[in-house]
Amino acid sequence: MSEFAEIVDRAFGAALYAQDDAGLDTGASVLAAEPARWAGVGRELLARGEAYVRQAWERGWQPADVLRLVRRDLEELHLGITADLIAAEARRYARLPERWTEAEVWWTGDEAYAEQLAQRAKADRFTLATAVLEVCRLLIRLPSIEPVGPLPGAPELEHAHAHIEPRMLGRIRALLAKAEATTYPEEAEALSAKAQELMARHTVDEALLAVRGGGPAQVPGACRIGVEPPYEEAKAVLLDAVATANRCRAVWNSGFEFSTVVGFESDLEAVELLYTSLLVQGTAAMTRAEAAQRAGGRKRTKTFRQSFLLAYASRLGRRLAETAEHAVADAPDNLPALVARDVAVTSRADEMFPRTTTTRLRGATDHAGWEDGTAAADAAHVGSGKRPPLPR
Repeated sequence: MSEFAEIVDRAFGAALYAQDDAGLDTGASVLAAEPARWAGVGRELLARGEAYVRQAWERGWQPADVLRLVRRDLEELHLGITADLIAAEARRYARLPERWTEAEVWWTGDEAYAEQLAQRAKADRFTLATAVLEVCRLLIRLPSIEPVGPLPGAPELEHAHAHIEPRMLGRIRALLAKAEATTYPEEAEALSAKAQELMARHTVDEALLAVRGGGPAQVPGACRIGVEPPYEEAKAVLLDAVATANRCRAVWNSGFEFSTVVGFESDLEAVELLYTSLLVQGTAAMTRAEAAQRAGGRKRTKTFRQSFLLAYASRLGRRLAETAEHAVADAPDNLPALVARDVAVTSRADEMFPRTTTTRLRGATDHAGWEDGTAAADAAHVGSGKRPPLPR
């Protein structure tokens, strides 16, 4: 064992496994004690961090999930260090999974990492050592969660997925971008409705192609979408509505601030696009509603915003469900293919989450917020109003 490995072992022994923070100062002091050893210690810390990152992937986590937790629980310095560990670990793979957050290896060599990090962060050795220890402590404490895709380097990465056809994807993105940019509710409604229509049409076409044996065999997959405060309950309801309308299932994990969405790959893409757009539209509409309330001399509060977004999500859920039903009603002969697709998604979701529970949402207590949120949802024109299930 090298002298640098021994130093890191002593620091980790003091800092990582204690139940309180008392050992952090001791561990950081061990790491930062001698300037002449700082480069070698930094290289060893980078290697240890890579190993902890890999363990996180093996427990079901993905880069975006880890970065979300670090952003919530730690600080900007820790976020940068975590991104560095993710980038360093990713160097060993020729190909990364889809939706895998890519990070940059910006340092010139692992031996130079510690010194270049100090310059980049404008921080002293003790501060950096403390931050690295806090990141490593978070990583080793991550529990196992449901995996949503293959690990980096896994053979499954070679399997093809049916994505939304590029030309249609471009049209959908363009429609949603215009809906987000316009200040006219009727125009946003028409643009969002057209985007949802294209998504539904693609799902029907893909289901029919699978029944007829065209293209590669497809199975449902899953992805995670961040559902972060504030107003995370309303956001979870909105995501559940979008997922249901696009023949997917959403399961909310409030503790880790994400929902897992289960469905076929192209439908997952549609959910990500539409949810992101509707959240942008809803936030903009809420801002305009608040401005109107202030202009009328009424002070708006957090309860107004909570009520607004709950109404927005609830109303959109009903309208999305109607859109989905119309897509099936227009082509009743396609129903068997869509039912087979739904059965596959439900089976996969039940396999991933054999036990779920519902949660009671905090009530909407601001009448003006609820009325304005309902009106905004009508304007957005884009489920189910069900409460998203929580994993037990």
